[in-house]
Amino acid sequence: MEGVMVSVATGVMNSLLDKLTALMGKEFKLHSRVKRDIAFLKDELSCMNALLEKLGNMEVLDLQVKEWRKQVREMAYDIEDCIDNYMHQPYQQRSSGIIGFFHVYVQRVKELVGHHGVAQQINELKDRVVEAKHRRKRYKVANEVDPGTNNVLSIDPRLSALYVESSDLVGIDIPRDHLINMLDDGEQSLKVISIVGLGGLGKTTLANEAYKRISWQFDCKAFVSVSQKPDVKKILGVLLSQVKNQDCATTEIGDDNQLINALRSFLKNKRYFIVIDDIWNTQVWNAIKCALLENSCGSRILVTTRIATIAKSCCSPHNGTVYELRPLSEADSMSLFYKRIFGSEDLCPMNLKDVAADIIKRCGGLPLAIITMASLMITKSDGREEWVSVCNLIGLGLQNYKAEEMERILSLSYNDLPYHLKTCLLYLSMYPEDYEVDMLQLVRRWIAEGFVKVTSGRNLVDEGKCYFNELINRSLIQPVSIGLDGQARGCRVHDMILDLIVSKALEENFITPIGDPTQTLVSQEKVRRLSIDYRGPEVVMSQSSLNLSHARSLSIFGYSEKMVSISNFQALRVLDLESSVKLQNCDLQGVGDLFHLRYLRIAASRITHLPDQIGDLQFLETLDLRRTWIRKLPASIAKLRRLIFLLVNGSQLFDGVGNMQSLVDLSGISIYNECSKNSLLELGSLTNLRTLRLTWHISDSRSNSSMCTDILASSLDKLVRSRLRYLHIIRGPGSADIALNSWYSPPHVLRELYTPGCCFQRIPEWITSMVNLYRLCIRVKQVTQEVLNILGGLPSLLDLELRSEAVDEPMEMLSLRNTKFRCLKIFRLYGPIMGLMFEPGAVPQLEALSIEIRACQAQSTFADHLDLGIHHLASLRDLNVWINCGGAKVEEVEALVAAITHATNLLPNHPTPRFYRDNEEGMVKDDAHVEQDIKQQLGVIEMK
Repeated sequence: MEGVMVSVATGVMNSLLDKLTALMGKEFKLHSRVKRDIAFLKDELSCMNALLEKLGNMEVLDLQVKEWRKQVREMAYDIEDCIDNYMHQPYQQRSSGIIGFFHVYVQRVKELVGHHGVAQQINELKDRVVEAKHRRKRYKVANEVDPGTNNVLSIDPRLSALYVESSDLVGIDIPRDHLINMLDDGEQSLKVISIVGLGGLGKTTLANEAYKRISWQFDCKAFVSVSQKPDVKKILGVLLSQVKNQDCATTEIGDDNQLINALRSFLKNKRYFIVIDDIWNTQVWNAIKCALLENSCGSRILVTTRIATIAKSCCSPHNGTVYELRPLSEADSMSLFYKRIFGSEDLCPMNLKDVAADIIKRCGGLPLAIITMASLMITKSDGREEWVSVCNLIGLGLQNYKAEEMERILSLSYNDLPYHLKTCLLYLSMYPEDYEVDMLQLVRRWIAEGFVKVTSGRNLVDEGKCYFNELINRSLIQPVSIGLDGQARGCRVHDMILDLIVSKALEENFITPIGDPTQTLVSQEKVRRLSIDYRGPEVVMSQSSLNLSHARSLSIFGYSEKMVSISNFQALRVLDLESSVKLQNCDLQGVGDLFHLRYLRIAASRITHLPDQIGDLQFLETLDLRRTWIRKLPASIAKLRRLIFLLVNGSQLFDGVGNMQSLVDLSGISIYNECSKNSLLELGSLTNLRTLRLTWHISDSRSNSSMCTDILASSLDKLVRSRLRYLHIIRGPGSADIALNSWYSPPHVLRELYTPGCCFQRIPEWITSMVNLYRLCIRVKQVTQEVLNILGGLPSLLDLELRSEAVDEPMEMLSLRNTKFRCLKIFRLYGPIMGLMFEPGAVPQLEALSIEIRACQAQSTFADHLDLGIHHLASLRDLNVWINCGGAKVEEVEALVAAITHATNLLPNHPTPRFYRDNEEGMVKDDAHVEQDIKQQLGVIEMK
């Protein structure tokens, strides 16, 4: 549990070491003596960093070591701040202060290292921590460590789950029966099933319940728990003793190979059931798997883990399944909570029900959290005030309500993280409870803070996405908004995990959160990162008690009349302002003075312009204005030559954009009639651009509109030949057409092409070469069978939106063949077509379909039996059908609806089709329907 403090310290230390290396480069022409001092600093701090990383593997640290670590952390922050101040000054001002600065800090490092003897004691400190029994003698500390405290750490926190009575369990019946059906399915080949989920969700309990119910059916059985640092030989020995039902002492013989051979020999012709509980890495599983012989006796292996990739690895290549365990429902959560305290909900005093409901909600369906809170509340009186007091503490950190067991179990997942992921997870404590965190916003903030380091040739954003996915993989954050590519677009943090990381971040002065009116914050240290939530009850913050001048990150949610002034934060790297309505332009005054700033996000609809001083932010990398109403950016924006991400909401393309050669993402930009030809030309020079999203508003009425469209098409041609991956073009009403089919070179590297407003007379030849394209939205003169055949050959296409513009052209019944669109998941076909048929085996991955069908033509085409082949779409989950009723009889429309409904009822997912009727006034009605309409009209007249 001490690893968090180390990760915080090493996080800033790694960034500092990089900057010390940069200072010794040719860009900074420093005196040789200064360079020697910098080299000394770098060497000594590198030694300190190595020690900090070693301490990260220790569970218990001496108070003296903790104090030393705190000094190193704060000193690293201060040194980095001073270096940043120096590096950002004009060159002529650097020489005067840099020598004195480094002499001061060199001396401080020498004193610190000398006092603790770090260089000579790295190995000694490691031994002292590992060998707990010698801790007092080796550290020579006056205050003895309480042996009882350390003994608690050796108890397996999963023991209680193994011995819980079935009658005490709630909400386990359905998952238990489902799991048993998966295990007891009659298959004779070996089957491996993995249960995966967050710590405290009940994986061990579920596995144990299934084990108790069906293990008697097998010839032999075993239930073995694996620790984070397992002894494989001991595990194999326990397995052998359990399957043979003999004393471990008589079976634990020989080395690993002998144990594996003994297990394989014993299990060869037996039907066995083995549970391997809580696996943390694939190496351990691979070792255990060698001993579990694959036979045809109907054997079963059940694995539990918190890590999704390990769950999948355990199942493969066997006939296996990953079972993802979900949180308890609200009803089951309430039942468990009340049962633990009162016996049933009926026995809960009325004055406590609303408070109890709040406590249950904050537990987020986590059984461990509910049981822990119930165990705490059972010790309290029935006084409402005492319950409210405990409820208010939830959200201020696990330690505030003494949830030691829960903290210990959740901390297992945290402690298993590498250092860089610990720091990134802690950073999520900047966000309020239940906040949906956007993945790309989070990654950009990590980058601005210096947490992301490039490896394996990836760029910073892709590396940050890997960090994000690994946190999901380890069940520490919950994915939301899953895209077609399987990538989560955002995440939430479970309340209990949030409490864990908040408590750790507070302890190490990593983040200072403000927002709960019950919390009294008095910080004696420099604030390093500040998060203020003004959205709840009035937040009172005494700025006089906080040292804000060294804060690196400031997040403000909501608005207050007494809002903190951003001019107090001279060391900011990250500024995120999110207000629903009240944040005004005047609140941004002083933002140009934040010359360290790398990330600026403003989310407030009343912001209509930026101050001209924005151009002074020479180190700014991200400028996110998507939730503002800024239509014209200041001219100084072109001075931001390090800007990588410029995200706006309809702001005009500006002159000088060609100066911003670092731009990778330019999204939300608009091109109006006032836009200059020069800016369109400059757009084509942004050869590092990967994402471009623009709206085209130049109308045909502009005198040189044809020239402007040609310039834009030429600039786009240059971009798609370089690094552009994502291109979105929206045409405003009445705007001129853009000739994209005139591109000279095929856009091989494009992954998304979204151009619903640009009409192609025919499918361009270069589209067949777009092997990386996974999303396509285009408009063609007319959708024909040839068009479908061409697009159906794109190997990576997942999402297709196809619009037909022709109205008077002859139409044909289209069909999707089983050799086309093998990967397609979403298909939207809009415009005048006769209909669409699906052959057996067509679009096997299709999950969502939106189509338009002409009822009269469909009926005449199929005559006796209307069959569009929808029943062949086995993966379909969502269906939208627009029925063009023009020229069709009422019964023809109803027959079409009935046929499609019948077809969807035959599908495995039983999607419910949604029908939308167009042109109903054009339906052909027989005499009976005409008479019915007349009667309805007469009835309306009589009512009047």
